[in-house]
Amino acid sequence: MARPYKPGPKQFVFAVGDGNDQQVSVNDPQEAYVAFSAFFRGRNSDTYTINDEASAQSLLLMPGQGVISRIRDAGQPLSEYLQVDRGNRYLPSAMLFFENGYAGLDHFGQWFPDLADLDASPETRGAARAATITTEAAAIGEFARIWANSGYVDPSDQYYVFFDSHGVDEDRAERAELLELIGFLGIERVDAPDGAAGGEVWVRTDPRLDVECARWS
Repeated sequence: MARPYKPGPKQFVFAVGDGNDQQVSVNDPQEAYVAFSAFFRGRNSDTYTINDEASAQSLLLMPGQGVISRIRDAGQPLSEYLQVDRGNRYLPSAMLFFENGYAGLDHFGQWFPDLADLDASPETRGAARAATITTEAAAIGEFARIWANSGYVDPSDQYYVFFDSHGVDEDRAERAELLELIGFLGIERVDAPDGAAGGEVWVRTDPRLDVECARWS
């Protein structure tokens, strides 16, 4: 569950491993985001760290490896890793962290417990992620998350469209997971219309999904 943001001042430490850490005191997430954006864009590093020492939580952005890591240590340390397929995802992840810490990134993508998990092919990662989802409610929530990141409802209101205008080489892990979820939920997949991009996935709307997808709209 996301923890509500407590009004500031709140302290964060930004670091890139060169010893020149920057400590900031901010009153709200937007102020933190502006400060970190300047820090991020003003340096050329393989790794950027945001530490929230009061909550024992951290976010690591690793452009050199194409990875984001989130860490929490509430008596039982936990780290998770996310493969980044687009460079414009690093700063949005920071904003989510400033808003709600570790839990704010729950729906940002496919998190895995071991960095080595990211060495698998996108298709393997997607299928492995789907295999961890064992209830209809969880599957519907994950279906809606993927749709919210990449899709829309077509003008006829008959279909959910995923990976709008994306080619088959984009979003491979998310697509592999989605196809598993479609089978798990028994949703009808249809052929994309002529002119659609090769990576698009079209499925018929389903009353079970409408409420959750509306919540993500």
